[in-house]
Amino acid sequence: MTSPLFIYVHGFNSSPDSAKARLLGEFFKACHEQIDYRVPQLSHWPAKAMQQLKNLIEAYSHRPVILIGSSLGGFYSLWLTEHYANCRAVLVNPAIYPYRLLADWLGNNENIYTHETYELTREHLSQLEALAMDRLADPNRYLLLVQTADETLDYTEAVGFLAGAPQFVQSGGSHGFDQFEVLIPAILQFSQGKIALPDAIPLRSTIP
Repeated sequence: MTSPLFIYVHGFNSSPDSAKARLLGEFFKACHEQIDYRVPQLSHWPAKAMQQLKNLIEAYSHRPVILIGSSLGGFYSLWLTEHYANCRAVLVNPAIYPYRLLADWLGNNENIYTHETYELTREHLSQLEALAMDRLADPNRYLLLVQTADETLDYTEAVGFLAGAPQFVQSGGSHGFDQFEVLIPAILQFSQGKIALPDAIPLRSTIP
């Protein structure tokens, strides 16, 4: 079987330096087998970010692709998985309706990792809304990982939208997904067509 390409799709104002992206990279480096892992730095423009991801997926159309999408990256990963037959996706506290959420962020923004500054505009929201979907063709192509104390998103939106998909719903935690490293073996199992989730032991919320 052809080995999969793993692509981490970071969220809003994030980067390849995010904690989850680095944890995955460190875990994969420690594996005995060679794992092909990419973390592109995405444009703040949704249309450009999606083109970056489409170019990467299309360059590896002969291989299975596992997208690991966090927050806004989860939203991108949903669209990509629905449109590319070689893709499956792990969604980590995904944004299901980011064009609603980010309406509160219009104006000047700064990427917390790269320190790039830009203006978030109505055009950004329109580009996101153009990617919205009503339903999924096959929920079994997804693995949903959410924590209930997500301070940014309502986790029930993802649970409802991905009804029928394998789900790990953990009490407590945060939007950053506390103890993410515990779920990495399950991500590897998912890439092999298996569901092997740990017990969802409740966590303390990290929100004051």
